[in-house]
Amino acid sequence: MAANGGRVTLLPACEDPSAADRVVPALHHVHADGTVSVVLSDDHPLVGAAWQAPRGEVATMVELADQAPVPLREPVRGLLWITGWLRALSADEARAQAVLVAEERPDPRLLDVGHGCALLRLEPATMVLADGESTHPVAIREFTAATPDPFAEYEAGWLRHLEISHTDVVGALARHLPAELRGGHVRPLGLDRFGLRLRVEAIDADHDIRLAFSRPVSTAAELGTELRRLVGCPFLASR
Repeated sequence: MAANGGRVTLLPACEDPSAADRVVPALHHVHADGTVSVVLSDDHPLVGAAWQAPRGEVATMVELADQAPVPLREPVRGLLWITGWLRALSADEARAQAVLVAEERPDPRLLDVGHGCALLRLEPATMVLADGESTHPVAIREFTAATPDPFAEYEAGWLRHLEISHTDVVGALARHLPAELRGGHVRPLGLDRFGLRLRVEAIDADHDIRLAFSRPVSTAAELGTELRRLVGCPFLASR
């Protein structure tokens, strides 16, 4: 989720959380160590609040929404909440941080840092991950030790191709669903080394189902074999 970018909003801490305005940065980047770089306009109130705070930082929560690559009526398939301290950076620190971001995610909006925009950095304290399966805390050491899924770069294109050009395959996968869900609209939702996720859009609600592979996969060839198993390809029956 973090590697793919996603939609980000900031929720500054305040006495009345319901009254806090959700802030959408001009640019964000989640680093491998769990820190988050955000770009805001120089005159944004959150920038001023950070500079005026006693330690130059304010308690803030970053909400990263993982958007499905296919058009769903409920497009968010997962949320990552990172709570920590958002710190204002000096001009030299901001330029150095912008270079670090550009090395992983080149973006022309980074050129605005120091020219009408400020770059701030959130130091994480806690992380919580939520999806259709569960909600659970993530230790920062676990996050930093994790590596991006081998198919993260290609997942969006593959799922869109599956949705548009292979409705027969999606229909065949429906045989793995509980009987009470087979009448719903089955959509491809996610793909990773451990399996395929489907979204069933039923009349009453949406349901997310994971179809696990027989083993974790890391190559396109291994992925193809596991997908054929799920579809029920007869040529794999003897393997």
